[in-house]
Amino acid sequence: MNRTFAILRAMAHRPSGAIGLALVLSHLVLALISPWIVPFDYKEMNALQTLTGPSSEHWLGTDHLGRDVLTRVLLGGREALVITGIATPIALLWGGLLGVYLGLRGGWADDITLRLVDAFLALPGILPLLVLITVFGSGGEVLMPTLAFFFGIPVIRVARAAAHEVVARDFIAAARARGHRPMDIVRRELLPNVTDVLLVEGAMRWSWMLLGFSALSFLGFGVAPPRPDWGLMVSDARVYMSLAPWGVIAPVVALSSLIIGINLTADALAKTLGLDQSRAAVV
Repeated sequence: MNRTFAILRAMAHRPSGAIGLALVLSHLVLALISPWIVPFDYKEMNALQTLTGPSSEHWLGTDHLGRDVLTRVLLGGREALVITGIATPIALLWGGLLGVYLGLRGGWADDITLRLVDAFLALPGILPLLVLITVFGSGGEVLMPTLAFFFGIPVIRVARAAAHEVVARDFIAAARARGHRPMDIVRRELLPNVTDVLLVEGAMRWSWMLLGFSALSFLGFGVAPPRPDWGLMVSDARVYMSLAPWGVIAPVVALSSLIIGINLTADALAKTLGLDQSRAAVV
């Protein structure tokens, strides 16, 4: 716990970390309190006030159904944050464990798994997501494990590479000589030495998962209307952008600020943990 506070304190002293943490925390706080501070019901429609511009009543105008844009923007990140916030640790856990184990064992299982990972990474990122969601549906109970599975696959390669750097050290050879089982070596020796790399990878994976979730909603495979979601709002409002651009600009700014905040936080975390210097030294 003390190390966690020390890392956060060091990150907050970096400009990128201060800005990133502020953006991410702002979005998390807004997601928690938005149901109690929004000025309107997100389902409330008004046929007499469609596609209006910003005003004292509707600060960001209204959409094509007369719904308040500000209300829907404030509520639009809740489901994305919940689903990706749960799916990201799951992706990091299974992908990280498998990658570290493969980095320790090597052999034919390592070769076959890496070829499968390479084959997956060669596909367009959203294509396998669309296939599974089309077959099984687009509810949260489907989106969460689907995102956790597909976004955990790239983690395998990162975790394996990090484990390879540790496997060559003497204490791993000593653990093998003492007859420790592979999973004991993974748990006691490898995971503590690759945790920093996995934390940074998890932050980056979270930003990519948020983009993937929003892309699915934009295509109609994510959040079902009338529930608010940033990707769905952009999809609905893009037709009317010349008349009411705020319907597109507001959710794009909200999503972009969150993604930028996560990326800045990940960059500050990498610098605080010294991972950027280690990578530069290797290159």
